[in-house]
Amino acid sequence: MRAKRFFTLKNCRRFFAVFALLFLCFSNLSAQSNQNFPRGSARGTTEMNQNVRGSGVPNIAVQITEPQTGREVAFSVRLLLLLTVLTLAPSILILVTCFLRFSIVLDFIKRALSLQQVPPTSVLNGIAFFMTIFVMWPTFTKVYDNAYKPLSNNEITIEEAYREAEAPLRMFMYGQMSQDTSYIKMFMNMAKLEKPNTLADVPTYILVPSYILHELTVAFKIGVILYIPFIIIDMVVASILMAMGMMMLPPVQISMPFKLILFVLVDGWGLLTQQLFNSVIH
Repeated sequence: MRAKRFFTLKNCRRFFAVFALLFLCFSNLSAQSNQNFPRGSARGTTEMNQNVRGSGVPNIAVQITEPQTGREVAFSVRLLLLLTVLTLAPSILILVTCFLRFSIVLDFIKRALSLQQVPPTSVLNGIAFFMTIFVMWPTFTKVYDNAYKPLSNNEITIEEAYREAEAPLRMFMYGQMSQDTSYIKMFMNMAKLEKPNTLADVPTYILVPSYILHELTVAFKIGVILYIPFIIIDMVVASILMAMGMMMLPPVQISMPFKLILFVLVDGWGLLTQQLFNSVIH
C-alpha cells in the first residue's frame, strides 16, 4: 500500500521537475566553464595529425635448407662447436687459470675469521677475478698475439689458432705442476697411456683435470695454514671463558674481534695477496 501511495501522479511530477532543474544547472555550469577557459592554454583535439606516420615493423624470415656440399656441413659443425665453446668459456677460463686457487683461499680466510656475510662472496670472487687477470696477463697477451690477432687478419686457420692459443695455457698449467706431476701420472695410468717424456706427450684432456686437482690440493694446504693462528685464538678464548664460568657465552662472539684486530695489524689482505701471487709466479 505504501508503494502504491508513493508512485502517485503528484510525486512523479515532482521527481521530473527536480530532475529537469538539476539538468539545467549542470548544463549552465559546463557552459560557463567552457567560456571561462584559462588564457594561454592549448585546447585539446581528438583529431590525429595527418603528418604522423606509424612505425614500421620489419618482416623477419627464417629459412632452413639442407646442406648441398660437404663445406656447408663442415661450416655448420664448426659453428655449433664455436657456440658450445663460447657457452663453456667462463667455466674453462675458471678451471685452467689461477682463479680456482684464489677463490678457495679467500673463502677459507673468510671462514677462519668467523665472518658470515662480510665481505660478501661476490666481492671475494671479484678480488679473485682481477687478481687472476693480473697474474695471467702475460699468458693472455701471448694468446692474443699468436692466435687471435693472426686469425682476425686471415693469416692462419682456426685449427692453427687453436694450437697457438692452447700452447701458452698448457705451459702455464704445466709450470704450476712442474714440482709435482703425480696427478699427471695418475691420469696417464688411468687412460693406459705410455709414460710421457716431455710436455708435448701429455694430451690436453689429461693436463686439464690434473691441473684442477693440483690447484684444489694447493688451495686446501694454504687454507689449513691460514686456519692455525685463528684456531689458537679460539682455543685461548674458549679456555678463558670456561675458567671464568661463562659456559653459556659463545666463544665466537668474543674471539672474532681479536681475530679481526690481529688480521688488520699484520696487514692480512696485503700479505695474503702477496703470498698468493708468489705461489703462482715462481
